[in-house]
Amino acid sequence: MTLEELRADFERSAKRSLSMPIAGAIYWLTIAIVSTQVPERLGLLVMLFGSGLIFPIALLVSKVTKEEVFSSQNPLAKLMGASVLMVNLLWAVHIPLFLYAPEFLTLSVGIGLGLHWVVYSWIIQHPLGLIHAFLRTALVLTMWLSFPESRLLAVGLSVVLAYSFSICQMSTRKLSHNQLSQQDAASGAAA
Repeated sequence: MTLEELRADFERSAKRSLSMPIAGAIYWLTIAIVSTQVPERLGLLVMLFGSGLIFPIALLVSKVTKEEVFSSQNPLAKLMGASVLMVNLLWAVHIPLFLYAPEFLTLSVGIGLGLHWVVYSWIIQHPLGLIHAFLRTALVLTMWLSFPESRLLAVGLSVVLAYSFSICQMSTRKLSHNQLSQQDAASGAAA
């Protein structure tokens, strides 16, 4: 397959890739809400351990959206999986921050868990992933600096805002003619 064919196949199987961002938005909204109910240290623990729920939530959402969260056939899906693994290697930074400099943890996790959007943007050849990564970084940093007494709430809401913008872009963006014709052909063959 050519790179363009791989990209079209990625888009076809991912069906706009909404399940992971929806799961991420649910996670960060939950963190924001929890932060208003528990002491900061407990909220940070919930943020740390709760992030492990993003993938299972995405799997549940994908049942509704009928998308493949990670396809094992397409090399671009494997690249996306590798970029998610890369982001998860940042736990080697997040955990020491929790232990020795917890005031930086929301900044680190809020930005770090969104770095894979750059790779996603390259795969789909659309700027929405870059926009998400830059918007998320700017919002998280701004909120982290502006609200030192309620960073979990501020960062959580800023990430939800970035996700909301991206989910809207993802669900309404026009797919390329090549992707549409291949999706139509696949739909016609299935009928």
